[in-house]
This record gives sequence, structure tokens and C-alpha cells, in this order.
Amino acid sequence: MNTKDVNATDNDTTKPNIAFIGLGNMGAPMAENLLKAGYRLSVYDLSAEATERLQQAGASVADSPKDAAQNAQVVISMLPAGQHVHSVYLGDNGADGLLAELPQGTLVIDSSTIAAADARLVAEAASKLGIDFLDAPVSGGTGGAIAGTLTFIVGGSTDAFAKAEPILAVMGKNIFHAGEHGAGQVAKICNNMLLGILMAGTAEAINLGVKNGLDPKVLSDIMLQSSGRNWTLEVYNPYPQVMENVPSSNGYQGGFMSKLMQKDLNLAMQTAEDTHVETPMGAKATELMKRMQSRTAIEISRALWRVTTAQIE
Repeated sequence: MNTKDVNATDNDTTKPNIAFIGLGNMGAPMAENLLKAGYRLSVYDLSAEATERLQQAGASVADSPKDAAQNAQVVISMLPAGQHVHSVYLGDNGADGLLAELPQGTLVIDSSTIAAADARLVAEAASKLGIDFLDAPVSGGTGGAIAGTLTFIVGGSTDAFAKAEPILAVMGKNIFHAGEHGAGQVAKICNNMLLGILMAGTAEAINLGVKNGLDPKVLSDIMLQSSGRNWTLEVYNPYPQVMENVPSSNGYQGGFMSKLMQKDLNLAMQTAEDTHVETPMGAKATELMKRMQSRTAIEISRALWRVTTAQIE
């Protein structure tokens, strides 16, 4: 039961203990930045490689989310999808998850990108237990996570946001309070729907120019100084070797995975359907992403078939 008040602690240090759950491409560098800022972290992830990386950076490693949250005043999670957030915080029956183990007054910051309805569901359960919950999805990609320049888009109470802001400032440069619970998620999926549209349009424009004899770097520079300028051209050019330190110049490795973009676009389309909003460009970007995912799956299957055939021969 949540009877202990986490604010009534014998810990006199100025920085709270933090449990960090989810150490993927985004979560791991976010956690590392907290360690660099002097926060004490207990971390959990299914990947032993990921937890070893954080252990070497100075974190303690836990065997479960509940173990990670022992003695933590703040819990931060960065998980792939809504079902993972639901499983961690609410458990299998909605009442045996991490929330049931946390003391009153604990601050929970979920930076996963999930449906607003899922965020509100967890927030409601947390509120009943005296726990402050914020949905705080991020924008800025892996580069922003490493550099500590992410944008945090936060939904929740003003008081909880004020408590979280100094911690978020360690991992991010721009921190917005979007509104009440779920508002962070709505703003994030609107942003990522626009990103999907911009990325598709930018890739099409550069490809059109290249197929007609233009140098991709020259064309990108022209568009950067013209009306086609956008975030993709500025910091995440999709054409190989036009820009350094981006996935397109590294075999398309290490960036925001296409399956996660498809998830975000699906969330946007579901929200649009639920609220009867027309999003034709978003729908087209979603369709293109699904086609790419299907093509990738076919290519992987063909590659596996070739390897298997070669082994048989």
C-alpha cells in the first residue's frame, strides 16, 4: 500500500534518487546525461548490453522495474509503446504494476510516445494513489538525446511539472508544458505526423533532383536558403553523405527507427479518426511508411531465403 510519504525522507542530498526504465537508443543517453549531472540512478532494461553500458557509467542495475524504484523519489521511463507502459505501471490486472509499489509523492515521468488515452489511464491510476504522473514525450532524435538538447512536451499538473523541470533540463533544451494529462502525447503525435510528411517530401524532392542530374548536396543547400527549408534539411538530411553524423551517412543506422515512426503516424491517424479531423497528408505519409515497412520485410525474407538455400546447397 502507498502509505509512506516519499517527501519524508532521511536523505539530505539535494538531488533525488532516480529509477530509469528503458535504455534504448533514446533512453540510454538520456540516463547517461543524468549521471553526468550528479543524479544517482538505478536502471532497468531487458537488454543486458544496455544495462552494462549504464553500469559502467555509474548507475546501479536492477532486476525489475520494481527493484529499480526501491528508494527512488523519481521514476523515468522510455518505453516502445502503450502496452509496455501499461504493463510496467499497471501490471497484468491493472493493479499489480509499479504504481502499486511506489510511495505517495513519487514523481513519475513517462517519456514514451503513446496514445493520449493510455497516458490518461495511467495518470488517473497514479492520482488515486497520491503519485504525480507526467506524460513527457520527446523530440530531437538520438542526436538530441546524446547532446542533452531534447525537446520535452509535457502533460500533467502545474505542480508536478515544476518538480520535473530541473530534471528534464538536464536532458533537454526546450521544455514545454502543453496542458493537462495527455496533452504532451497529443502535441507529440501532431509534431511527428508533420515530421513524417516533411521527411517524405524532402526525400522525394532530393531524389527528383538527383535523378535529373543535380548534386544532392548542392540541391540541399539551395533548398535550405529557399522556401523549401525545413528541419529535415537542416539537421537530418535523408540522402547519404550530404550531412555528417546522421543515419543516412551511416548506412541508415542509429537513428529513429521506421517502425517507431509508423507507430507514431498510426497514433496520429487514430486520434484524427476519434476526433473526426481530416489529415490527408498525414494519411499519405502513413501509407508510404507502411509500404516501406512491407518492402523491408520482403527484402529480409528474401535475404534469409538466399542464405538458407546457400547453406542447403
